[in-house]
Amino acid sequence: MKKQTPKKIRSKQSQNRPGSGQKMKPVPETNPIEYPAEGKLKGKVAVITGGDSGIGKAVAVLFAKEGADVVIAYLSETSDAKATKKEVEAFSRKCTLIKGDLGKENHCKKVISKTLDTYGKIDVIVNNAGLHWEADSIEDISTEQLMRTFHSDFFSYFWITKYAMPHLKKGASIINTSSVTAYRGSPKLIDYSATKGAIISFTRSMAANLVDKGIRVNAVAPGPVWTPLIASSFDPKKNSEFGSDSPMKRAGMPNELAPAFLYLASKDSSFVSGQVLHVNGGEVVNG
Repeated sequence: MKKQTPKKIRSKQSQNRPGSGQKMKPVPETNPIEYPAEGKLKGKVAVITGGDSGIGKAVAVLFAKEGADVVIAYLSETSDAKATKKEVEAFSRKCTLIKGDLGKENHCKKVISKTLDTYGKIDVIVNNAGLHWEADSIEDISTEQLMRTFHSDFFSYFWITKYAMPHLKKGASIINTSSVTAYRGSPKLIDYSATKGAIISFTRSMAANLVDKGIRVNAVAPGPVWTPLIASSFDPKKNSEFGSDSPMKRAGMPNELAPAFLYLASKDSSFVSGQVLHVNGGEVVNG
C-alpha cells in the first residue's frame, strides 16, 4: 500500500462540499489492504452512513470482502456511491444505495425502514456521516451552521441508532466515527469538534445502556485522513499540506482506518464495548 508524503505528492486543490473522491488528486486509497478474506462478517447486514466515499467507502468495501451485505446512506454524490456499490458487488455481496439528508429525522427513519424491507435485519451500524466548516471565531458560527453541523454529525447518529434499536439482536455492533478533535479540540472547527465530543459520550452511554442486551457500542477516532470532506472544506494550500503536522508527517488513507471498524464489527472484539480506537498517525491523546 502506498504511503502519502504531504507537500510533495498532493497538488493544491479544493472542491465544493460534500466533495467527490473520484476528483481528488491523489484519489483516496479505499481498496482493502491485501490479506486473505476470512469471512468475519459472513451473512451480516451493515448500514453505513456516509458510505459513498472516504472512510465510509473503505469500510463498505472491506465489510463486503468479509461477507457482509451493505446499505450505504449518502447525501448527494451519486457517482461516488455508484462506484462504491460496484466495488462492493465485486465481492459478490449486495449493496443498496439510499440518497438523502441524514440531518433529517424522517430520512434516518426511512434508511432503517428500507434496510429492513430489503434485508429483514440489521447486524452492524456504522454511523459515519459528517460535514464541517472552518470559522475563525465562535462569533462567525451562525445558529444555522451550528444546527446543520449537529444535525448531520450527531443527530443522525442518534436517529439511526434509535430507529434501528428495536431490530438489533444480541451480538449486534454499533460503531460511531468520532475524531481526534474530540480530545484536543480544534480552534477553527469548534462546532464540529463539539459534535465529536458528543459522539464519545453517546458511545459510552449507549454501551452501558445496551450491555445487558449483548449489543456492543464503540467508536473510532481518526486523525487526519485524506477524504472528500477535507478537499471540500479547506483551501488549496491547506489541502496540499494536510496531515504534515501529525507525528507520522502525513495524512492517513481511508483503507488504513477500515480495519479498525472491521475489528469492532466482528467477533474479534466480543469483549470490547464503550471504547474508542485512536487511528490518528501517532498522536497520543487521553481517553
